[in-house]
Formats: sequence, structure tokens, C-alpha cells
Amino acid sequence: MNSAFLEEAARLLGPKGLTTSAEDMAPWLTDWRGRYTGKALALASPASTAEVSALVRLCAEHGVPIVPQGGNSGMSGGATPFESGTELVLSLRRMNRILALDPAARTATCEAGVILQVLHEAAEKEGLRFPLSLGGKGSATVGGLVSTNAGGTQVLRHGSMRALVLGLEGVLADGSVLNQLTPLKKDNRGFDLKQVLIGSEGTLGIVTAATLKLEPGIAGRSVMWAGTASLHDARALLLLAGDMAGSLLEGFEVLPQHSLEAVLAYLPDARAPLAGPHEWHALIELVAGDAETAARLPEISERLLTEAFERGLVADATIAASEDQAERLWLIRETISPAERAIGPAMQHDISVPVEKMPAFVEAAVPRLEADWPGTQAVCFGHLGDGNVHFHVIAPPGSERAAWEAGDGKAISAQVHDMVTAWGGSISAEHGIGRLKRDELDRLGDPVMLATMRAIKRALDPKGLLNPGKLV
Repeated sequence: MNSAFLEEAARLLGPKGLTTSAEDMAPWLTDWRGRYTGKALALASPASTAEVSALVRLCAEHGVPIVPQGGNSGMSGGATPFESGTELVLSLRRMNRILALDPAARTATCEAGVILQVLHEAAEKEGLRFPLSLGGKGSATVGGLVSTNAGGTQVLRHGSMRALVLGLEGVLADGSVLNQLTPLKKDNRGFDLKQVLIGSEGTLGIVTAATLKLEPGIAGRSVMWAGTASLHDARALLLLAGDMAGSLLEGFEVLPQHSLEAVLAYLPDARAPLAGPHEWHALIELVAGDAETAARLPEISERLLTEAFERGLVADATIAASEDQAERLWLIRETISPAERAIGPAMQHDISVPVEKMPAFVEAAVPRLEADWPGTQAVCFGHLGDGNVHFHVIAPPGSERAAWEAGDGKAISAQVHDMVTAWGGSISAEHGIGRLKRDELDRLGDPVMLATMRAIKRALDPKGLLNPGKLV
């Protein structure tokens, strides 16, 4: 059966579109974090939606499971095949055209394989920007970002991908093409089917193109760094910034002193933004889209920090005096994950709770975990503005990675997820479920929600061929 399928697929896609070479496939069979390595029947790289449609129809006829893949930069193993070798990895990387960029409508229509950084650069040439960025912008693709409902540091103002997708095209499990690329502001014809595919991690359909929302280019920005005595103070600072800066507030990130010290040790040229240590640090960014507002940013920033000092919310603060300084402050934030990894093994959790509960949750969860697991260190950092922190639990010094992760580490993750669920939160704020958290979602997810998701999966993919074993 496989040989007949491969012969037909080769005729359909041509020599550039299909390979069974182990050497060619190797880079795409291991996830970005190195947790999972699988095998594949073949690697397919269609060049158009029509080819994706025909290929999916062929897979349906032969019963071949499909693992859709974008930039292979996901955090949860959602784009990695299993070890059976029976699955087809379907890469969208060749579908990398920006089909239209309309400055007047402020939209960009992109094929799924367009790299995020390429989209940023194309929008910038038109005086616009796509307001979603993340560390992997040089490899992450539009299709992957849509399929995982990616977040990032600008969600506070602009929302995740779910809020930025105005139209969508996708291939369903039978090979039919759902075309909803036209960006209608009002469309009341029943279910919003594009939202069904967004965040479905390739289990309901394969995203082939998207129409995305663009924003005016940045006319100016102000980046501040403040030291606070507690996460409660940081939360109060966030509220103050929202009151005083309004829609200009684009980013609000927090990190503890431990994370700052880890970055300073990891980056040879990094310097502490403030003179002394502080329990918590806040990175704040205001962004203006026009010259008149941009000219007022220094005044707004100074008034914000002055008020914060007077209220006792910050002990020290600085405002970046140049773009270079601003980038250096953001580099500290973006380097936390590799700096923490360099310390040793850690269980990394991407969690959220209601925004107003985050300080109390961290205060309760960190000492509880460190007491229950002597020698560990719990570290939280991230997007306080939208209630999402990256909750890392670092192994005791000298721990052997594989053994600790499989033993204590696994139990620690279950405990973190139990606490998050008890606080009304989510075990996956922006990284998705994939393989990594599938069993935990099954264990902790609301039964009605899970039953509904499974019913949708059965309806749209009755043969279970789209990214099997992921999400649900």
C-alpha cells in the first residue's frame, strides 16, 4: 500500500515535492526542544493549495496519517511524527508567497510558509507592521502561528493570532478547500469556521493561507525598566501604566532577580539595567503610531515613573535613551529561557491564570513547590499583562537530566498543572498542547469541553488522519 501511495504522491508533487531520503528528512523529525524524534514515511513539500488538496485526498484514499509542519519551531511536539514511520510529514515551507499586501486596507494575505520575519520586513516597507513577534521569528511560519494560536510580547495590546487573523484558507481531511480569505468585518452566516481551525494544531485541517491584520508602523517608542519589591507592586504598576498611557501600552513583562542574574551570567556583554538588586523587575514598552504622539512619549513615560515612585510601587527605574539601549533591555527578556537552560535541567511550564490572580498565585505556588521538592528552584517570568507566565522549576544541582525529568520532573509538572487548574487557569497559555500536554489536558480538562472537541474532531476528520495523537 505504501509503495502505491508514494508512487502517486511522487507523480503529483514532482522531485522537489517529495522525498523519502533519511538524510533529507532528518532535520524535520526532531522537535525544536529536542524532546521528541520520530520517523516518517516521507516528507512532502507541496507548492500550492491545489497540491495540498490533492495530496490530502490521496492520503485519505490510502489511509496515510498526516503531520502538518511549518517552521518546526513549536514548543510542545505538535509537529513531530511518532516512531511508527507510517506518517507523512507535510511541510508548508515551499508555500512562502505574500499573495497581497494592501496598505489602504492594512491587510496582508500570506501563504502558510511565509516566515514571520519576512512578513515583518514586507509590512515595514509599506510603513506598516504585523504586531506579533517572538524569539523564533526567523523560522516560525504564518501557518504554524495560526495553527497554534501563537502569542508573544504584544498580546497585551493586539491579542494573539486569533485576534489578528481576518481570513483563512485551509484544506480539510477529505481534501476539500475551505476558503474564507476575504476579511469581512461583519459576517453572520453561522459558525466562524476560521476560528475552528485557529489553534487546532493541524488536527482539524491544514492552514494553507491567511489574511492578517496590519497596524501603522512605529513612529516612536519608549522602553522602561523598573525594579519593584513584589509582584503585587508590579501588577499595580501595570494598572497605573494602563491608566496613564492607555492604548500606547504595548508590552509589560516581569522577571525575578534570579532570571536577571542568569542572563547576566549567560551574555558576556549584558549589564544590569539598574544599580542594585530588586525582587522583581518590570519591562514596559509604550508605542506610538504617529509623530505627534511619539513626541509626547518621553513626557508620558516620565510622568508614569514619577507617579509610580510617589506611590511606592518602584524603588528604581530607567528609560532607554536610544534604540540600542531599548534593544538591549529587550534582549535581556528574550534571553531568559536559554540562560535558565544553561543552569541545568528544568521543567518548563507555559501557564496562565486570571490576570488579577497572578501575583497571589506565584506567591502561593513558588514556596509550595520548593518545599515539596527540596533543592529545586521555581522561577516565574513573562507576560504579566495578559496573565501568562513561564513557570520553570530548576532541578537540584547535579541532577541527571533524563532521570530527573522522567521522575521528579514529571511529578512536579503534574503538581504545577493541578495548582493552575485549581486557580481557574490554563496549562497552556500560548505554546499549545501537542504531544507534550495531551495526557495532562485529558486528565485535567473540563469533560464537556473535551467531549465537544472530540465530537468536532470526529466530524471533520472521521478517519483520524490529521495529526493523530496530538491535542485530543
